[in-house]
Amino acid sequence: MSSTKKTIAEGAQSAVARKLLAYAQGGDPDVQLPKMLKAVDALVPKDYLVEQRALFHEVIDHPDNNWMVLLKSLWADIDPDVLQKVLENFLVNASLIGLRRQDAAAAEHGCNVPWALLVDPTSACNLHCTGCWAAEYGDRLNLTFEELDSIVEQGKELGVFFYLFSGGEPLVRKRDVIRLCEKHDDCAFTAFTNATLIDDALAEDMLRVKNLIPAISVEGFEEATDARRGEGTYAAVVRAMEVLRRHRLPFGVSCCYTHANAASIGSEAFFDDLVARGAKFAWFFTYMPVGASAPTDLLATAEDRAFMYRRIRAFRETKPLFTMDFWNDGEFTQGCIAGGRRYLHINANGDIEPCAFIHYSDANIRDTPLLEALKRPLFMAYHDNQPFNGNHLRPCPVLDNKDRLAQMVEASGARSTDLEEPEDAAALCAKTHAAADRWEPVAQRLWEEGHWTSGPNAGRRK
Repeated sequence: MSSTKKTIAEGAQSAVARKLLAYAQGGDPDVQLPKMLKAVDALVPKDYLVEQRALFHEVIDHPDNNWMVLLKSLWADIDPDVLQKVLENFLVNASLIGLRRQDAAAAEHGCNVPWALLVDPTSACNLHCTGCWAAEYGDRLNLTFEELDSIVEQGKELGVFFYLFSGGEPLVRKRDVIRLCEKHDDCAFTAFTNATLIDDALAEDMLRVKNLIPAISVEGFEEATDARRGEGTYAAVVRAMEVLRRHRLPFGVSCCYTHANAASIGSEAFFDDLVARGAKFAWFFTYMPVGASAPTDLLATAEDRAFMYRRIRAFRETKPLFTMDFWNDGEFTQGCIAGGRRYLHINANGDIEPCAFIHYSDANIRDTPLLEALKRPLFMAYHDNQPFNGNHLRPCPVLDNKDRLAQMVEASGARSTDLEEPEDAAALCAKTHAAADRWEPVAQRLWEEGHWTSGPNAGRRK
């Protein structure tokens, strides 16, 4: 029977892994990191996580690189007990144990089972950012602590040990967020936050629970950030980073690039500034015109998107910053990760959506268990149609593949979850038709530059 508790075998693996991670924790990271990798190799079957382990070997076995600088900074900058908990929850629970549970559940039930859940504790926010899709929900919706707790319990049964909070501003509910982290100390939690509510008191709570990592929303430097998020927001972001760094807590940033700010976000000066302020990761998203009144002039052009594609890849070779681009990295995930394939979204009304940018649903967590929702028509449409394009630089069923989302919504009978101004899926897709047309030839050129597209050696160029 499925259980949120670890099986005897999982418990034994966890105990061994914790001891090995603790052994590798102290001292010189040049010595301890190879020990940690050796421990992981001993713990994981040879045919499991092969690519990920090979990547770590490449970094650690040849230490004169930016990635080793990043790894060593974790030891230098982060409280050792927090680092221990982060490593245990990501490497052991979310990866070693979680992936196996997910694979078993997916095989048993014939549906997608996610690696992470994105959950909105509240729709309330203390800012009103231009083009923000969260604002379309209104500001009165909340999931109770008991509902949030149930979501985590259901997720852990399926092997999900990584939870991300969005909103609204999730730290409006920081007491419940901390309480959830405390109860589920075997899980990793991230909060996408505007950072205005981060202070010393919250930092002390984070040091105590050890498993909450902020992803601070920032749009570039001050001019670009304040232009979209309001005057003074960038200064609040900088203050929050200083608080977190002073308390030796890990944090990263979340950056939405638009036509207005791509040059700022993609600049080398911006990347260098993030590193200097102590950020350990940067997650990049492109703007989506979600909501009936969302402006379309913020949509990144094909040139903007190609610029970000090249810049992020170039900086991965030189900057000690872990980066992900949730559109342009489709080639590494074999397409769209939504619809439960790697993640899904539960909004503050309980609607279970395929993606944070896809406000359509045919199930609600208040009356439909998570596993059942994954087997409902909308999520099975994702399961049966992914990937949406053989060119994984065109992963999205809205932005890159015209009308694919509208077709799935219509076929599944899903409804709009926007309670204030419901938007027809065909109308949403229509807003991106021109962008999809312009991106198609650019994406094809980039794909051909980076891949052999035919023949016995078809695949990624080295």
